[in-house]
Amino acid sequence: MNSPNNGRRRVIIESIAPQVDCGRFPAKRTAGDLVRIEADVFTDGHDAIAASVLVHREGSEKWLEVPMEPLVNDRWFAAFGVTEIGRYGYKVQGWVDHFETWHRDLLKRIKADSDAPVDYLIGADLVEAAAKRATGGDAAWLQARATVLRSKGEPKNLRTHATDPMLHELALRYPDKRYATDSDELILTVDPVRARFSSWYEFFPRSTSSKPGAHGTFADAEKTLPRIATMGFNVVYLPPIHPIGRQFRKGPNNNPNGQPGDEGSPWAIGSEEGGHKSILPSLGTLDDFRRFVATAKKLSLDIALDIAFQVAPDHPYVAEHKTWFKERPDGTIQYAENPPKKYQDIYPFDFESEDWHGMWIELKSVFDYWIGHGVTIFRVDNPHTKAFPFWGWCIGEIKREHPEVLFLSEAFTRPKIMYRLAKIGFSQSYTYFPWRNGKDEITAYLNEITKPPVTDFFRPNQWPNTPDILTEFLQMGGRPAFVIRLLLAATLGANYGIYGPAFELQENKPFKHGSEEYLDSEKYQIRQRDLDQPGTLRPLITQVNTIRNTHAALQNDISLRFHFCDNPQIICYSKESDDRSDLILTVVNLDPHFTQAGFVNLPLEELQIAPDRAYEAEDLLSGERYMWRGPRNYVELNPATRSGHILCIHRRLKVETDFEYFL
Repeated sequence: MNSPNNGRRRVIIESIAPQVDCGRFPAKRTAGDLVRIEADVFTDGHDAIAASVLVHREGSEKWLEVPMEPLVNDRWFAAFGVTEIGRYGYKVQGWVDHFETWHRDLLKRIKADSDAPVDYLIGADLVEAAAKRATGGDAAWLQARATVLRSKGEPKNLRTHATDPMLHELALRYPDKRYATDSDELILTVDPVRARFSSWYEFFPRSTSSKPGAHGTFADAEKTLPRIATMGFNVVYLPPIHPIGRQFRKGPNNNPNGQPGDEGSPWAIGSEEGGHKSILPSLGTLDDFRRFVATAKKLSLDIALDIAFQVAPDHPYVAEHKTWFKERPDGTIQYAENPPKKYQDIYPFDFESEDWHGMWIELKSVFDYWIGHGVTIFRVDNPHTKAFPFWGWCIGEIKREHPEVLFLSEAFTRPKIMYRLAKIGFSQSYTYFPWRNGKDEITAYLNEITKPPVTDFFRPNQWPNTPDILTEFLQMGGRPAFVIRLLLAATLGANYGIYGPAFELQENKPFKHGSEEYLDSEKYQIRQRDLDQPGTLRPLITQVNTIRNTHAALQNDISLRFHFCDNPQIICYSKESDDRSDLILTVVNLDPHFTQAGFVNLPLEELQIAPDRAYEAEDLLSGERYMWRGPRNYVELNPATRSGHILCIHRRLKVETDFEYFL
């Protein structure tokens, strides 16, 4: 109660959306989004109220005011566009509107023929007060109208002046906000569009040499970029490119007894050749890497670099900063373990180190270094095994300096931990999608991660495979399984990615039965492939990415809606563009072995499809066109020839000329 006006602020503001954990963390949007703000706004008694959203760029004193409109049950909303990346502050402001209360009640009195001279005197005082808040010609006009309302003219004349729409508009333009209530300021982070819509292709540069058995270089990898760009991807993700430790180096198939000449795992980072700010000499030089990044940018590809905060035993950090690692009673350093698995080639950082602050500064400098060399996207390995306070500080500091930088969290862990990482700053997150195969589990999981409040902070990135993940579905389902998972990942998720070479060639042999590790995994050895061999999925992948890049409906997650199909093996869902001009319906047979058929049911009114008119369903994969009518339509999918439809729905609309046209 520091202000004498606190007790006179009668408007209550509650339940503002979006907000994450009561405003503890920023909500997230991307450049070009229309940000919708909602809140409960009400007051005591029967007075009219008004409300606005106030928004500003962080660091700016200039606030934009956007009037709110009522919905139902004291719920209000406003929307504003964000065109620039960075942080924004927003709050809701509400006030009792005495002029609107007077105007509303006067109209009722006039209708009942019970208005009295005093009613117009009250209005004159309110209009005169508005004139004092107004400027220029508006002030003079309002003052003149107040004078008229005080005159003892004919009742009919007073009614005309008092209910003049111009008076109503101008008086509301200059509201009395002396006792306005302001909510606490909330923060919104606006990221580049790539945070919302991206298609990732992962490959190992060391496997790109055209010479049999030779170690690939950045120059070799650079030659693959036009091919990846032609396939329609926009992010190229590289596993760690740093020197690989020699101590306890793993051999093929994760053999702990590595032999001379074994390449080792890129995630065992660091040797006498350098650490996280160095490049494996076999890949080339820093100048070679910079040329690789520059070539990618010319092809509209962003390079995503893997950052794994762990070290090999011979990483320079181990000798220079021994306190950053946990020492065991026998004097040795604790290596990474996930019992019974042992990773002697990797030392984790100790985030309870006495020199934690020095370690934080150094780890952040790794990001700074690569940002300085043109990298703006980072895939972070196992962030859930590092301290949350570190990530909150590190990402926050980097985003203040470089708001264009994005972070993908590779944390296949418990949901609350995945969500916490997203709240503290990670731009995108891997998901449980690889293991969601049945219709019910896909529907339940995607509904969870593509709807508020989760979407206010969590952006899913769907991957059907990774170098660590070869699911049983892909192992057992043959080529149709890869087609099914591609169609699902690319249409369910606005962000998706593939471990490219292995997916194109449908590699599905596990190291052993019951394992999700690839046989002869590229994590431990060079794997050279003929990517143009017969049977590659490259044409289909290119076609699907082309559809994604040309249809705005597939470039968001929040519009995802599942629709009923009477066959449990067929899943059906739709997405729409923000302006609702683009409607995509995807139907997929989840069974990689047998033909499945059924009827899909569409909510025509919800999809703005006229119930009494036929509409066209154009299959963007096959080019076939179907004329559908009504909500119930038949589909049949044989995985040997076709596992799914990606249908562009052309809604037939009636226009005044009685002609019909398609949207």
